[in-house]
Amino acid sequence: MKNVEHFGDLTPRMSHFREAVLDKKPYIDAQRALLVTEAYEKYKNQTPVMKRAYMLKNILEKMSIYIEDETLIVGNQASSNKDAPIFPEYTMKFVIEELDTFEKRDGDVFYITEETKEALKRIAPFWENNNLRAKGEALLPEEVSVFMETGFFGMEGKLNSGDAHLAVDYQKVLEIGLKGYEERVLDILRDLDLCVPENLNKYQFYKAVLIVIEAVRTFANRFSLLAKEKAQKETGKRKEELLEISRICAKVPYQPAQTFHEAIQSVWFIQLILQIESNGHSLSYGRFDQYMYPYLKHDLDNHMINEDEAVELLTNLWIKTLTINKVRSQAHTFSSAGSPMYQNVTIGGQTPDQKDAVNKLSFLVLKSVAQTRLPQPNLTVRYHAHINQDFFDEAIEVMKLGTGMPAFNNDEVIIPSFIEKGVKEEDAYNYSAIGCVETAVPGKWGYRCTGMSYMNFPRILLIAMNNGVDMTSGKRFVKECGYFTEMETYEDLMKAWDQVVRELTRMSVIVENAIDLASERDVPDVLCSTLTEDCIGRGKTIKEGGAVYDFISGLQVGIANMADSLAAIKKLVYEEKKITRQELWDAIVHDFAGEQGQKIQHMLINDAPKYGNDNDDVDQLVVDAYASYIDEMKKYPNTRYGRGPIGGIRYAGTSSISANVGQGFGTMATPDGRHAKTPLAEGCSPAHSCDKSGPTAVFKSVSKLPTHEITGGVLLNQKVTPQMLSTEENKQKLEMMMKTFFNRLEGYHVQYNVVSRDTLIDAQKHPEKHKDLIVRVAGYSAFFNVLSKATQDDIIERTEQTL
Repeated sequence: MKNVEHFGDLTPRMSHFREAVLDKKPYIDAQRALLVTEAYEKYKNQTPVMKRAYMLKNILEKMSIYIEDETLIVGNQASSNKDAPIFPEYTMKFVIEELDTFEKRDGDVFYITEETKEALKRIAPFWENNNLRAKGEALLPEEVSVFMETGFFGMEGKLNSGDAHLAVDYQKVLEIGLKGYEERVLDILRDLDLCVPENLNKYQFYKAVLIVIEAVRTFANRFSLLAKEKAQKETGKRKEELLEISRICAKVPYQPAQTFHEAIQSVWFIQLILQIESNGHSLSYGRFDQYMYPYLKHDLDNHMINEDEAVELLTNLWIKTLTINKVRSQAHTFSSAGSPMYQNVTIGGQTPDQKDAVNKLSFLVLKSVAQTRLPQPNLTVRYHAHINQDFFDEAIEVMKLGTGMPAFNNDEVIIPSFIEKGVKEEDAYNYSAIGCVETAVPGKWGYRCTGMSYMNFPRILLIAMNNGVDMTSGKRFVKECGYFTEMETYEDLMKAWDQVVRELTRMSVIVENAIDLASERDVPDVLCSTLTEDCIGRGKTIKEGGAVYDFISGLQVGIANMADSLAAIKKLVYEEKKITRQELWDAIVHDFAGEQGQKIQHMLINDAPKYGNDNDDVDQLVVDAYASYIDEMKKYPNTRYGRGPIGGIRYAGTSSISANVGQGFGTMATPDGRHAKTPLAEGCSPAHSCDKSGPTAVFKSVSKLPTHEITGGVLLNQKVTPQMLSTEENKQKLEMMMKTFFNRLEGYHVQYNVVSRDTLIDAQKHPEKHKDLIVRVAGYSAFFNVLSKATQDDIIERTEQTL
C-alpha cells in the first residue's frame, strides 16, 4: 500500500517488540494488591492522604521490575507486559465474584492463575466494607437506591476505579523535574503557620508529596541499577544502550530533562506511575508535540540524534503505552469494550499567540503512529482554519491506514467554548484531547472533564411515556407524569419528557456528588495532584479543589434514537394519525412482534424522517429535547465549586464510548423502530443506515446540536471504505468536506473508520486472519478481535459513506 510505504517500517527491534507485546496474553496480577494491603495495614492510623503516599512508596520500592531486550525506554506497570494490576482500595467485589469467569468472557478476556486467585482471596476480607465502592454506596441516600440497583446511571467505572480523565503538566515536569516541585513544597512548609487549623490538612498533603517524590526517585533509580547490572552481561551497542538507560534513569524524572531521550523517559515514568497510583483511565499525554519539541530540536541541532532515531524512540514509547492494562468488571466492559485506556496524544493546533503550532515533531508523531499501527495511544489532531496543509495531508494519510486515527477536534469551536466558561485565553489555546474526544487544559484541569453519569435519552423517553415507571426494570423512577396513550398532543409528551429528564438529572447529580465526596475523602491521588496546578499552592488535592479549572460532564447516550423516535411520534401519531397512540405503545411493549407490530415497525423505520439527513424539523426536535437536560444540569455545580477552581460546574457531553451497546441492552424497544436490547446509536452519530443523504447531510445535522453547550465532546464517527480514499481526488474531496464541517458548520469533532464491511465480516468469521485489524469503536480504537460480538456487530452495521 502506498501509504504504508510512505511512512516506512518499524526498525527490526521495534517490530519484534511490538509483536512480543501483542502476542502476550493479559493476566490478572495480584502483586500491587498485596503491596497495597501491606501498606494500608501498616499505616491504618494515618490520614488518607498519608496512607496513599505510603502505599505508593511501598509499591514503587518493592514491585518487580524488568527491562525488555528490545527497549530503550524502561518502566513497567505489572509483573509482565499487559498484565492488569488489582486496585483493592477501590473494590474487590467484582474481582472475587468474577475470579472464575475472566477467561470465559465474550470480549475483554483476562487470564488468571490459581496462585493469583488464592492470593486475592486471602486479602479480600481486609477490604470488605473498606474500599471506595463500599464507602461511596454508604453515602448514597435512599432516594437514589433504585438507580443504583438497576445500574441506570452507569456508575460501575466510577465506583470501581479512580478518576483520571486529565493530563498533568508534563512541560513543567521536564523543565524543573520533580526536584523543582520538592523545593517549592519545602519552601511552603518553612512558612506554614500550623496554628491555622486548615494548615494542618495542608501539612499532611505536603508531607505526602515529599514521600511520593522520593518514592518516584527510588523507582527510577531501581531501573538505573538494573540497567547497569544488565550492561555488565552485554557487549557492543546493547551495552552502550543499557549504560545510557542507567544514566538517564538516575537523572529523570527527579532532575530536569535535557535531551530528547531523557524527556521521553521522564514522561513515560510519570505516565506509568500515575497509573500505578490509580487505575483511572483517560490519563493523557497532552500536547505532546509542543512540550517535547524543544528537546528534539536541541538534539537535532547539536547532531545528537537523527530523525530516524527520534522516530524509533517514539515508536518505543507507543509500544510501552500499550503495555498498560486495566481489568474492568464484566458490567463495565459493556461501556468500555476492547480494554481501552484512552491515553491520548494531541498534536497540531495553535500556539497561545494564535499561530499554527505544527512543528517537525508533529510530523514525526504521525509517522511513528503510522509505523506502530496500534490502538494505543489515541491520536488527536487539533484542526483550525489555518492548519498547515502538508500536516493535514499527512494526517489523512495516517487515517487511510485504517486504525481509526487520528481523530480531529476543532479549535474554532472548542477554544471559544472554553473562553465563554471562564478559561483564560492563553490556557484555552493550550487545550488537549483527554481520553476520547473530551478536552481540557493539561496540568490545570480537575478530574472527569467527562465520564460521569450516563443519561440514556431513549430509555428516559420511555419512562416519560410510561407514567414515570422504567419499562426495563418495572420500577418507578420518577413521580407520575402521565401515560402516552392519554397524551392528546405532542406537546403533552414533551411536557412529560421535560419533567422526567429534569428529575433524573437531579438524581444523577446526587449520585455523582456522593461518589466524588467519597473519593475525596478516601482515595486522594498524591502524585497526580502534585503535577496539577495549583494543588501545591493551595495545599489541596484535586478532589478538594486544587486545580485551576474544574468542569465535569456526564454522557448523554442515544441522541439519534431520541431524534428519530420523536420524529416518528410527531409525524405518524400526532400529525398524520397513521398510527394510534395505543397501537404504537402496544407495538413497543411487545417488541414489534406479530403482523401488526411488524407493520408498525416498518412504518416507523420507513415513513418517518431521520436525523442525519439535514432535515431541520427532525434535527430541531432533539435540540429542543436536549435543552431540558442542559438547562437543568447547569443548575448544579460540582463538589469543588467555591473551593478554589474556576468553574466548578457541569456541562453536556456525547462521548459515550461503547456504552451505546451496553445501554442499548438495557433499553426496551423504542419508537424509532429499534428492537429491544439492541445497540443505540453511538455518540452523536446517526442510527445505522438512517443517514441516507450522504456525509455532508450528516455534518449539517450534527452541527445543529448546541455544540458550545456540549463542551464534554460531540463525538461523530464516520465509516468509509479504503477504496473510497484510494484516489487523490477523493482524498481532496474528504479534506474539503472536513474543512467545511469545521470552518463553516462549526463541527466539534470527527473520526473515521476506513475499513470495508466485507473485511469486518470476514474478521468476525476468521479472526486468525485479521489479528492486526484495528477499528474505531467510539472515541477510541481497539483490536477488532478482542471486542464482544455485540460490539463487533454494531461496528459492522454502521453506514458506509460515499464521497
